[in-house]
Amino acid sequence: MRFLKYFIILLVLICTTGSVYAQSRKELESTRKKYKSQIKQLNSLLFTQVKKEKNVLEDLKDIKQKIAVRNKLINTINLEAKLISNKILKNEEEINVLNKNLAKLKAEYSAMIYKSFMSKSQQSRIMFLLSSQNFYQAYKRLAYMKQYASFRKNQGLEINRKTLFIDKLNDSLYYQKQIKDTLLASETNQIKQIETDKKTQENLLSLIKKKENKYKRDLRKTIAQEKKVTAKIDKIIKEEIERANRLAMSKLKDKPTKINKNEFILSPEAKALAARFDLNKGKLPWPLANGIIVRKFGVQPHPVFPGISINSPGVHFATSKGAEAQSIFDGEVFNVLIGSGGKKNILIKHGNYITSYNNLENAYVQKGDLVKIGQPLGKIFTDKINGKTTLIFVLLKNTIKLNPASWMLKR
Repeated sequence: MRFLKYFIILLVLICTTGSVYAQSRKELESTRKKYKSQIKQLNSLLFTQVKKEKNVLEDLKDIKQKIAVRNKLINTINLEAKLISNKILKNEEEINVLNKNLAKLKAEYSAMIYKSFMSKSQQSRIMFLLSSQNFYQAYKRLAYMKQYASFRKNQGLEINRKTLFIDKLNDSLYYQKQIKDTLLASETNQIKQIETDKKTQENLLSLIKKKENKYKRDLRKTIAQEKKVTAKIDKIIKEEIERANRLAMSKLKDKPTKINKNEFILSPEAKALAARFDLNKGKLPWPLANGIIVRKFGVQPHPVFPGISINSPGVHFATSKGAEAQSIFDGEVFNVLIGSGGKKNILIKHGNYITSYNNLENAYVQKGDLVKIGQPLGKIFTDKINGKTTLIFVLLKNTIKLNPASWMLKR
């Protein structure tokens, strides 16, 4: 019986550690698939165009991003392979312990069967009963004989159960070893890909070094242009807040004593909309159906020239040609701006929150339109020089810029 007790305890421990292992494996597998998907998207969205010298900075930035994602993928594969190795080792130890106990159980069962066989004759059993001193003793002897037969049967069943359990563990071990081999092969392939990417990176760096001053001048010019566009949008938003507040004040019977010129005066309906927007932090959809983030929010060092910083007021998404920008929440279009080359920037108000969808080829909506979550707003512009389709998405609360990544669903 002590082996049965040990077997049950061991089974519980295996199930408990197995569930933790399965959960960790599932998380790592999900992360691994995410990075593989990102690499696939990077290749399809950023590396399909024939490289030209004027795109070299962008190309280098893209290749660095791809190398970074590949390194993350390799680290994830290593963690997953290590987890599987530990599980394989644990399974092997458990199999050894179970095999030893199974051998001992079989030996005891063989001895029990042998003794039973030696005294199995019907005559011996009858004589054992007839030699009882009284009826009660005979009854107890009969009960003992039944218990002994039942115990022997249970021992046989226990051996079968343990044998099947060990077989399952062995099958699991074989399967885990196959998964580990596949992961290690995938890691080797990613390392080879990184070596190829690094050679491309070295070639691009060599090109940049030859005309470094020119590229730096062009970069600073681009950064200055971006600041100018951002300042223009900020000014328009402030003017819109002033205009909207003047209109709101004219409708209010009880005028507020103090007004912040950089904050919207909200109607009850606008307050309710803003409250719903606020409650959806971290759950808002992306402003496009398919894409990857190629520039994050905030001040960050330039990926090619560390001495130069860029300040991104929002998030830059790369997507496929012909993709559309989509509203991330219900709201009202309060402006459609036209920038250089006729590119559009749609500004939508959600209470006192504002979303900006910049770098659009055209606009499907106009000022004053009410939009719903997921509604297409316009086709995203595709640059004819580098072939990239990029959406610039900005999120504000009144005039304060927020990090869109903190508000959108994780992908």
